[in-house]
Amino acid sequence: MGLGFRIKQYLKMYIQNVYLPKIYRRAVKKTTVNPNKIIMADMHSDSLPYSMQAVYASLTEKGYIPTIYCRDISKMSRRESMQFMKGFMKEYSAAGYVFICSYFLPVSSCDKRPETKVIQLWHSGGLMKKMGYDTKDDIPKYYKGVVTKNYDLVTVSAPVCAPVWESALRLPRGTAKPLGLARTDIYYNEEWKKTNRERFYELCPEARGKKIVLYAPSFSGNASDPQCVGIESGIEKLFEELKDEYYLVVRLHPHLKKKYSRFWKSAAARELPTEKLLPVADIMITDYSSVLFDYSIYRKPFVLFCPDIEAYEKSRGFYADIKSFPAPIAKNRNELDKVFRDKLYDNYSKEQLEDFFKEYMGSCDGHSAERILSELSIS
Repeated sequence: MGLGFRIKQYLKMYIQNVYLPKIYRRAVKKTTVNPNKIIMADMHSDSLPYSMQAVYASLTEKGYIPTIYCRDISKMSRRESMQFMKGFMKEYSAAGYVFICSYFLPVSSCDKRPETKVIQLWHSGGLMKKMGYDTKDDIPKYYKGVVTKNYDLVTVSAPVCAPVWESALRLPRGTAKPLGLARTDIYYNEEWKKTNRERFYELCPEARGKKIVLYAPSFSGNASDPQCVGIESGIEKLFEELKDEYYLVVRLHPHLKKKYSRFWKSAAARELPTEKLLPVADIMITDYSSVLFDYSIYRKPFVLFCPDIEAYEKSRGFYADIKSFPAPIAKNRNELDKVFRDKLYDNYSKEQLEDFFKEYMGSCDGHSAERILSELSIS
């Protein structure tokens, strides 16, 4: 890890262990908990993240008016981010429910009131790469303070995920529950799928009559210095050679936007986020991205393109044996070329794709948001 990353971690430790607890204790003396006060908070987006939208919609249908407390900390100055967190702690002291969908340091920086419930919706499903306290890329060993403290409920996509998440996030047994991911409910909406397909072909009419290949890789390393080996291996040139049969759409992880900015210039990339491309794609290529599990809801073929798989397995590691997934694994451009020229992605049965979905996403049936609110007794 670089010096900048380490300095950032020490600053976070001071904020979590000293600054924010003091703000919260002061606020508690002046407030009481309002059980109808609901906050939806995030520090990676200036608007409500996709992973929270289904729960937000269900809450508003029930007559609640959640407070949206979302800002992209990477766009804020140090002073602005401190003010944002200070303001949140005051709101937090009186909240009945707080929903988050990623690491959110402020909720874990104090001994919260027991009447306040924190719900971690998270932004991904299934089991792939190691996370949380299981990898130094997420939380280094020298970090003092539990960044997942105060979680009352963590929603996961299938029963097999619950014990892994509880271990990785240092959660009490029973905190992670296979209620499904609310973000996936929309994938069962036929009108939504139809609208996205129509819009895609409006933006990319040249794709008609071809198999749509969605390349949606994750990144290696940590968020402060992300890498993408696959995109640098010549995948674009390969599909230029195969353009008569396939149409490639590249959708990189948001952390890679600055480094590979050219991929955000196309009309489809600007307008259609990854989730809206899933019903459009005929085949997905990814590496270690959890978007694969969202895509498995459609039971369509996928390919794992992992040029750095040996190094990645040593540096970060996996929870699942990805070699057992119902998909070919390509480790270089030549192998990827063979996969598409010989259509090796079709060598897996519908039953294999169905079993894969059930294993890792079986609790995602289109009704997760309502099930989550029912679990919380929010009616």
